[in-house]
Amino acid sequence: MTNSAARTARIALVGDRSPNVVSHTRLPLILDALAEHDRLVLDAYWIPSEDAEAADAVRGFDAVWVLPGSPYRSEAGVLSAIRTARVEGIPFLGTCGGFQHALLEYARDVCGLTRVAHAENDPDAEDLLIEPLACSLVGHESAVTIEPGSLAESSIGSERTVERYFCSYGPTRHLDTLRAHGLRFSGHDEDGHVRITELPDHPFFLATLFQPELSGDGSRPHPVVRALAQAAVEHAGREQRATV
Repeated sequence: MTNSAARTARIALVGDRSPNVVSHTRLPLILDALAEHDRLVLDAYWIPSEDAEAADAVRGFDAVWVLPGSPYRSEAGVLSAIRTARVEGIPFLGTCGGFQHALLEYARDVCGLTRVAHAENDPDAEDLLIEPLACSLVGHESAVTIEPGSLAESSIGSERTVERYFCSYGPTRHLDTLRAHGLRFSGHDEDGHVRITELPDHPFFLATLFQPELSGDGSRPHPVVRALAQAAVEHAGREQRATV
């Protein structure tokens, strides 16, 4: 980068931190790489899902990242964090479980589908938005085709990418309703299943069913993570200018 000055932002990492979740253990390396290679310094704070239930849990942060590790101890807390980021224009990234819950929050709070559920949390629910995948993606890699002109394309820099997964659940029902209410499905696998979603009228709202945290060995952050970090420091700069 031509600008050698490091730029700093505060990021809320929402999820139930565990040494058994590979993406969680990758984060220190990823954050160090962002600072070293991109001069994007993220001052990261873990917010357990139960603590995220508080109305102001992620308010004041420059970005919110809902990480894998579902089922979360508090579904309500994760949904609350996503809602705050969506409504207040805070840059947001949801990966794996974060992707699933971003769809769940939008379906309930924007589309009025108040009875939809996640099969992992409520397997006996009558209206499942997130259901078991026909073929589990745990440990798999798969190609994703990305829509031209989307936030996903500008972040990744390509209309096709191969990504790693670690999940067994995905969206199935009500996709037309979600789309009609403004959510954009900007990435699909080779069978046409949704793998990336975004919110066009938001400064930065992106969610992926794949886990960019698992890209490479972590020493070079995935472009999606780098794009979130860039959005976070831009948010921090706007907030600083607003207080001057």
